[in-house]
Amino acid sequence: MLLATALLIIGLLLVVYGADRLVFAASILCRSFGVPPLLIGLTVVSIGTSLPELLVASSAALNGQLNLAVGTALGSNITNILLILGLAALLHPFTVNSDILRRELPLMLVVSGVIGWLLFDNQLSRIDGVILITVAVAYLLFTIKIARFAGNEGADNLTREQLAELPREGSRPVAFLWLAVALIIMPMATRMVIDNASVLAHYFGVSELVIGLTIIAVGTSLPELATTIAGARKGEDDIAIGNIIGSNIFNIVLVLGIPALIAPGEIDPHAFARDYWVMLVVSTIFALLCWRKSRSIGKAAGALLTCSFFVWIVVLWFIASPVVG
Repeated sequence: MLLATALLIIGLLLVVYGADRLVFAASILCRSFGVPPLLIGLTVVSIGTSLPELLVASSAALNGQLNLAVGTALGSNITNILLILGLAALLHPFTVNSDILRRELPLMLVVSGVIGWLLFDNQLSRIDGVILITVAVAYLLFTIKIARFAGNEGADNLTREQLAELPREGSRPVAFLWLAVALIIMPMATRMVIDNASVLAHYFGVSELVIGLTIIAVGTSLPELATTIAGARKGEDDIAIGNIIGSNIFNIVLVLGIPALIAPGEIDPHAFARDYWVMLVVSTIFALLCWRKSRSIGKAAGALLTCSFFVWIVVLWFIASPVVG
C-alpha cells in the first residue's frame, strides 16, 4: 500500500510537470509561428490548466475505468472552489473586477447544468461526448470574441493579466526539446496514476469514483493551486478567479467529453445522485460570492470554503462511500 501511494504521488507530480512543460513548449511554438498572444493565452494556456485531469481521465477511460474519469472531473471542480479558492482567499481576499469573469460565471453554471442532464441516465455516450466537445469549441470562440473586444477597449484586467503571464523567452529548439520530454513523461506518468489508483481503491475498500473525486482530483488540480495562489499573492485577482472558472468549464466539456468519445459506457449512479449535486451547489455558491455587491471573497468566506472541503472529504470516505468488494 505504501509503495502504491508513493507511486501514485510520483505519477501525479510527473503528470502535472509534463503538462506544464507541454503548455510552455506549445506557447513558445505558437508565438514563434505568429499566433497572437491573446489567442495563445485563451486557448493553449487556458486548456493547459485542465490538461492533467484530461490526461488521467482519458487514460482511465481507455483502461475501462470510466468512473475514475468522471470522479476526476467532478472532484476537480469541487476541489478548485472549496480548497484552492478557499486557501487563496485566506492568503489574500479577492475582488472581482473583470467583465469577462462576470460573463463567464453564467456560462460555468450553464455548462454545469448541461452535464447534469447528460449524467442523469448514468451513462456517458458518444453523443454526450459530441455535445460536450461542441460546447467546448463554442466556449473557446465566445471567450476569444469577448476578450478581443475587451482588449481593444483596453479596460479588462483579466486580458492584461493573462498576456503578462505568457512566456517571453525561448527558441524553437528549446520548445521542441520540452515537447519531447513532456510526450515521454506523460504516458508513463498517467499509467502510474491509473494502476496505483486501482490498488488504493481496493485496499481501502472504496470505489474508483471516490478515488477520482479525492486523491486524483487534488493531485491533478496542482496547476490551478499554483496559479491561483501565485495570482493572489501578486494581487492579480482576476486571473486567479478566471483560472478557476476556465478550469471548471474545461473539466466538464473536455475532461468528460473526450473520455465519452473514446470509451463510452455506464457510470456509477452515485456520480449523478450524490457528487454532481455537490459540484452544482459549490459552483452556485462560488458564483454568488462573485456576484455580490461588494464583488469580494474575503478571509471568512475562504475559511468556510476550506473547512467545507475537509468536511466533504470525511463524509465521502467514511460515511457516504460505497464499499468495494
